[in-house]
Formats: sequence, structure tokens, C-alpha cells
Amino acid sequence: MDRDFSTALQANRKRVIKDKLVKYSISSGGALVLVTLLLIFGYLLYVVLPIFAPVSIKAEKEFSFQSDGNVLALGLDEQNDVAYQISNDGKLAFYSLRSEDLGELLLEETILDEHSAFAKSSSRTGGYLFADSQGRVKIFQPQFITSYPSDAGAISPSNDIHLITPTIKYPFGSEKLQIDEQGHAITAVSFQFSEEKAVIAVVTDDKRGVFLVLNATVNMMTDETEWQEERIELPSLPNDVDQLLLSSDMKNLFVRSHNDLLVYDVSDTDDVRIKSALTINALDANVTDMQLLTGASSLMVANDNGVISQWFEVLKENKRTFTFIRDFKATGTITSIVPEYFRKGFMTTDQQGYLSVFHSTGDTRLLKEKVSDSESMRVAISPRANAILIVDDSRLRLFSVDNEHPEITWSALWQKVWYEGYPEAKYLWQSTSASDDFEAKMSLVPISFGTIKAAFYAMLFAVPIAISAAIYTAYFMSPSIRAYIKPTIEIMEALPTVILGFLAGLWLAPLVESQLPGIILLLISLPLSVLATALAWNALPKQIKESIPEGFQPLILIPVVLLVGYGSLQFSGTLELWLFDGNTRMYLTNVLGIDFDQRNSLIVGIAMGFAVIPTIFSIAEDAIFSVPRSLTMGSLALGATPWQTLAKVVILTASPGIFSAVMMGAGRAVGETMIVLMATGNTPIMDWNIFEGMRTLSANIAVEMPESEVGSSHYRVLFLAAFVLFIFTFFFNTVAEFVRQRLREKYSSL
Repeated sequence: MDRDFSTALQANRKRVIKDKLVKYSISSGGALVLVTLLLIFGYLLYVVLPIFAPVSIKAEKEFSFQSDGNVLALGLDEQNDVAYQISNDGKLAFYSLRSEDLGELLLEETILDEHSAFAKSSSRTGGYLFADSQGRVKIFQPQFITSYPSDAGAISPSNDIHLITPTIKYPFGSEKLQIDEQGHAITAVSFQFSEEKAVIAVVTDDKRGVFLVLNATVNMMTDETEWQEERIELPSLPNDVDQLLLSSDMKNLFVRSHNDLLVYDVSDTDDVRIKSALTINALDANVTDMQLLTGASSLMVANDNGVISQWFEVLKENKRTFTFIRDFKATGTITSIVPEYFRKGFMTTDQQGYLSVFHSTGDTRLLKEKVSDSESMRVAISPRANAILIVDDSRLRLFSVDNEHPEITWSALWQKVWYEGYPEAKYLWQSTSASDDFEAKMSLVPISFGTIKAAFYAMLFAVPIAISAAIYTAYFMSPSIRAYIKPTIEIMEALPTVILGFLAGLWLAPLVESQLPGIILLLISLPLSVLATALAWNALPKQIKESIPEGFQPLILIPVVLLVGYGSLQFSGTLELWLFDGNTRMYLTNVLGIDFDQRNSLIVGIAMGFAVIPTIFSIAEDAIFSVPRSLTMGSLALGATPWQTLAKVVILTASPGIFSAVMMGAGRAVGETMIVLMATGNTPIMDWNIFEGMRTLSANIAVEMPESEVGSSHYRVLFLAAFVLFIFTFFFNTVAEFVRQRLREKYSSL
């Protein structure tokens, strides 16, 4: 007996050890799941937070220089190793910004001893122009030659692997170009050029406007580039011209006279005309400067009250007109606007020495900082926008700039933005383009809307079918059939969603488009046929009904459903001819004004609903089947019918599980990727139209993440989209658990 007791005690100890191992394993697994979720959450925040970091500048280097005149322009090379300045005495000087030879004069050359006007081309070409009192101009380009000598240490003081050599290029020769054939002094000038073409607009001291076009031709004999001149006179030029500005595409000429602006269309030299005339000053203020942002679409106008307004062409009444879009507030009288090279950002300086940093798409001021006490301060931005050069009182200073993601703000992500060329403010997602001048449109609203829309139509299709099937399978179906039906539906969940997306995009979408009237007819005829079959069954003699085993009656509906489906599709062509004049798609578009895309929300609803049905069915069926048999039998014993028992007892008792099933299905639909990627047009539009597509958060990440540059704004916004998707699913799961607990507490007494 002692031996039996010892054996039992040992067995109990093993059982206790096993119980504890299982307990700790399950607890550890749950804890690891929570830790994993927290790590995912933390990593997403780690990648996303830098796009909301504030802009900052930091003084890096400073030196003094000798100058005989005021500084007209500044510039930097891409590596921020060499700076140049153009002074009022006609000189161009290059200075080293390396720590070893900081401030050393590398190259200096006098471009023009005396000049009457000065101009700068777009930042891309980096050209400058001096005009003289005899109607001539001289165009030059500061350039930087980067070399990688084999023994960099012997040549470059910093032992760097590259060497920056400054040089000066004269794209049209070192001789002056005669613009005004009458030889009058040029008082205002603007120019742009490329390898094939150059345009120069000037105003002379006798109030005439001259527009010169140079077209490049290659001499077949000498293989040299020759420039053919075409000179015209600008019509209706105002008497007082304060500023000329040519767009970088050489199609528009802006002429400012005080607070008034004339916009000339100079794209066709045979038809140079004024296409817009408008007043551009802010209320009770005067214009001090105007500049074009990169891309030459937006005109920025500075006023002496610290307001900068943005203007660009908007299509109104079939005519493109320059329209005021938005304004920005700086400080004091603005003295200059300095656009960035490749982004829609710009900087301003004012008479109080404040530097302000703005971004037009983000519609915000990113930085305001006092950097000088001089009213004559000049500023230049590095080509990579990671540094700025400031000159004042014969002192040149270099500042590093931390401004990686200026276009990303909360307003740009979640509010309507008026983008260049659009007739109104909109929610738009268009992250990339073939042009460097592209204005990124990264609103998360369209793709968040697309996620909700896709989930809504999928649930609209899946919930009635899945819940009805779960109720019938768990409550009415015979055990022998249930043993086959339930595993069959559950195994559908193992079907790869890429297969569903493939079938939906390449088979279902063309089928629905070609058989749309039949599909609509099927939605009407199928419920009616089921109802008619049920009525016919009830009218059958009792002997016939009893001849079919209990629970097998629904099998009668299989041939009915197949015949009705086949008949509806066969009748589709005739119905289309009768009701829609033989073309349903054209009827929807032209008569009803409903846009139709082949891969639309209807396709997504069917395909993704098919993927979600097993999840909802399995959880809901288990919840209904788990209702205690005693509750059902007690209700029937008290005289309730099976339907009353189902509605008043079974459904209420199983409601926590049913609701959890629906919310789990919604979470699955929100996070689905492959089906919405392959079965929609992936167009980020905001429309509840069931015949139009959408783009979801998950599909957007899958499409664009492989092409995004690591660390770029686009890359981090995609991670932000993943974070929003994470919040969506977390919200659905949290709500599901909360409601499930409340329902369980409410109906636990049944």
C-alpha cells in the first residue's frame, strides 16, 4: 500500500510539474506576443517621428573677406566645400569652406567693370547676367569640377577623396551679346537658357521692352553650335518696371510695376501677348520681391508687411488664370525670397535680420530665427538644402540645416491641400513623378478612405452570408451534414489570398463587366427563387416531405441556385439590349453619370468577402453551437417555437461570439493586401461608388515601398500608413473585446 501511495504521489508531482510548465509556457507566449506588438509599435514610431521633427539651423563656419561692393548673389557647391559671391563691382570670387583653408580666395575674376542691371536664371542652370549701359549683356556660370585624384592627400589639404575646383563658364562666349540694337542702357533684365534655347527679356532706359530668343543649331561642317537670333518688342509695357521674371520653361514672362503684375505668354514669338493682368500686393502693403518656386508653376510675392502670397494658374471657365492660393506670415519688411533647388520650399529675409523657412505644400512656416543685424543680408541655399550661406558686413557664415521633411505636416497629411495646377483644394495621394519639379501629394485621407471602403463592401457581402450560414449550420443542420460542411468552409480560409486576387482581377472582373445586367438580375432572382422553392416545399404532400431525411431538405436548393444563376447570366445580353440600349457601361456613364471601372468595389467586395466568410463563419458557428442544450430544451418545453428559441435565447446567448466574429472579419478585411492589390485599379479616389475602385493602406505600402528611398519622406510616410493600419486593426480588436465582455455580462444570466 505504501508503494501504491508513493507511486500516486510521484504521479501527482509529475502532473503538477506539467501543469506549471504549461501554465508558464502559455503565459510566456502571451507575454512575448505583447512584447512583439510593442516592438512593432515602437519601431513604427521610430521610423515615423523624424518627419515631424522641428527644423533647426546651426552655425558651422565663419570668416571675413574683402569686398569693394555690395554682394548681389551667393552660391554653394553640392558638398558645401566652396562658396562664391558676386559683388556689385562686377567681380565673381570663390572661397574655400574647408576647415583647413577656411576663407582662402580660390579664384576671382572681373566679369564686367560697370553694369546697369543684374539677373539670375533658375537654380538648375545656375547662370547669372550683367547688363551694361549700351544694351549689351554678358552671361556666365559659376561651376565646380569634382575630381578624385589618386593621391588626394597630396593635393587636397583635408585628405578627402574628392577635390572641388571652381571655374567660370561662358555658355554664349566671353564676348557681350547685343540685346538692344539701338544701344540704350538696360534697366531691368531676366533670362533663362538651356542647351537648345535661350531667352532674354530686357527693359531699356527709354521704356522699351526687348525680347531676344536664341535657338541653337549645329553647323554640319564644323560641328559647332551656332545661335540664331530672333528679336521682338514687348507690347503694352508699363512705364515703370520694377522687376522682370522669366519662367524656367521660357513660356511666361512676369513684369512687375509696383504692385501690379502683367503676365506675358512668350511661348510663341509670333504671338507674344498679355494673358493676365492683376494686382498682387497684400492689403495695405507694397510688393518688395517676387520669385518662382522650383518648377516655375508658383509665383511667390513678398510684401513689406511680412506677408508672402502664393499664386499659380488655375483653370476657371475654360481659361487658366493666375489665382491667389495662400499666404505665409514672416516678420517685418521682406527683402528677398530664396527658393530651394528641388523642393517647394523657400526662405525669406527681412530688414530686422530674421531668416524664415517655409514650405508651400505644407502651408506652414518651419523656422523663424534672427541671424543678422544687417539690413543688407544675403542668403543662399545649398543645392541639397542641407546648408545655407549668409553674408553681411563683409562676413560670410555657413549654417548647417536640418530640414529633411518639410513637405510633411499634419495639415498636408489629413487636410485638403490646394496643389499647383488644381482647380481647388483636394485630398490627393501621388507620391512620385517623372519630374524633379514634382510636388509630392501625400494625403493619407484617400488611402484611409479606400481601406474603409474596401472593408465595408467586403463585410456587406460576407456578414449576411457567414452569419446566416453559421446559424443554420449550428442550429438546424443535421450532425451528419454538419460534419462535412463546417470543415469544408473552414478549410477555405487556407486558400491563398493571392489566388483569390488573381481570379478576381483576371476572371471575375471581366465577367462582371460583360454580364453586369445578369449579375444585377441574379441579386434579385436568387432570393425570390429560394422563397418560391420554400413555398413549393410547404405545398408538397406530407408523404413526400417525410421521405427526405431530416436536415437534408436544403440540398434541394442546390440545383435551384445553379439553374437560376445560369439563367440570369444567359438572359444578361437580352436584358442589356432591352433596358440599356445594348451597352450597360455606356448607359451608366453617359445617362446616369456613374463612373465604371472594370476592377471596382463590387469585385473587391465579392473576392474579399469570400476570403472573410470562413473567419466569421467559424467563430460565429462555434459560439452558436456552444449555447447550452439545456437553454434550448427549456425554451422549447415552455412552448416556444424553434424560431422563437433561436431569436430570443440562442442568438442573444451567442451574441458575444457573433460580434467577435464580425469584428475579427472586419480586422481581416482592413488588413487584406493581395486581393485589393490585384482586384482594384489602385486609384486613390474618394467615392462610395460601388463601380469605382480605391487604394488601401496595405496595397499602397505593397506597391510603393520597394520603390521608395530609405529615409526619404516617401519612405517614412509609408511607415506612417502602416502605423495607421496598425491603429485601425487595434481599434477593431479593442472594440470587439469591449463589446463582447459587455454582451457576456448582459446575457450570462440566461
